[in-house]
Amino acid sequence: MISFSLEGKVALITGASRGIGEAIAGTLARSGAHCILASRKIEALKIVEQKIVEAGGRADSIACHMGDIGQIEALIRDIGDHFGKLNILVNNAATNPHYGPLLSAGESMWEKTHEVNLKGPFFLIQKAAPLLETSGGGSIINVASINGISPGTDRGIYSITKAGVIMMTKAYARELAPKNIRVNALLPGLTETKFAGALFDDEAGYREAVKNIPLGRSARPEEMAGAVLYLASDASSFTTGACLICDGGRLI
Repeated sequence: MISFSLEGKVALITGASRGIGEAIAGTLARSGAHCILASRKIEALKIVEQKIVEAGGRADSIACHMGDIGQIEALIRDIGDHFGKLNILVNNAATNPHYGPLLSAGESMWEKTHEVNLKGPFFLIQKAAPLLETSGGGSIINVASINGISPGTDRGIYSITKAGVIMMTKAYARELAPKNIRVNALLPGLTETKFAGALFDDEAGYREAVKNIPLGRSARPEEMAGAVLYLASDASSFTTGACLICDGGRLI
């Protein structure tokens, strides 16, 4: 029987304080997972944690800066000490401090975007892999973007990092398969989040963007969470190294 149940699983979701990360956490919790919510600001995480608990789920919050390897190591150590295992890792935390031409981008913008979008997920997987392995294996889902395939206008550095996340997913999938750890990527298209707020605030720009989406609209964060549930659960037990595009047909 195909099962989407996550009962008995411990799931770590980064960037869980809002948007797609919050939707993923809520969905995994409703499917039975005990969700560990991670982000830089504990106050915002606590709000999401409370929502999950009030809905009957299980969640705990841990503040962690994903660009700091020391904090990443401490995060995994805390999970091992307090929960004894880790079955699911969702690398969702991301940033895009530079919105404009590549030719005007400063070094600090390059460094910050790579620190959070690529360095953080890379080392979080590296540090989490031993705990995932001793937990009997598990599933890692990296939230990339369709911009990793087709660069977004004025989002060049962000697009470069997301292309790196796609290749990182494939490289780790090959290396971790013998440890019974699957690694896949979700590639969202235009989604209604605060992160993409600049585009939604530009009415003309939004209408133009939607013209290129065959389904004729943007996505809700919850529509990304369903794809992550598939990749996190045993329903995708023979799927690794895959990039699941959820973009309303934008890249067709």
